[in-house]
Amino acid sequence: MFAVVRTGGKQYRVAAGDKIAVEKLAGEAGDKITLGEVLLAGDGGEIKDAAGVLVSAEIIAQAKSEKVIVFKKRRRHNYRRRNGHRQQMTLLRILSVGAEEKKAAKKEAAPKAEAATATAADAPAKKAPAKKAAKAADAE
Repeated sequence: MFAVVRTGGKQYRVAAGDKIAVEKLAGEAGDKITLGEVLLAGDGGEIKDAAGVLVSAEIIAQAKSEKVIVFKKRRRHNYRRRNGHRQQMTLLRILSVGAEEKKAAKKEAAPKAEAATATAADAPAKKAPAKKAAKAADAE
């Protein structure tokens, strides 16, 4: 199974076992992450719905890409500038491409909500503050 994912403003076609270099992502080497935006999924020659497809990956390393030379020149003005740039990147190993596993809903959450409403109903009603009555008495 393969998927097309978007990360760092670029799109990558990935399958289980692939290694890709993407724009820098947060995390240490060995961390497991999920690539969020899956645009397309497929199996063999057929295209499947990308909704519910999850791509999990492991960070191999945080590295820098190869140096890109930036050279500026204006002819006949004795102007030359030479700079280099190395972009930060993350090396990923794709662990799996597949359907998202649905987790069972917690049954404990519903009784807690009922208990909260029950305690609110059992509590005595609050009385209005006596400050306004006291100020009215002082004014007279």
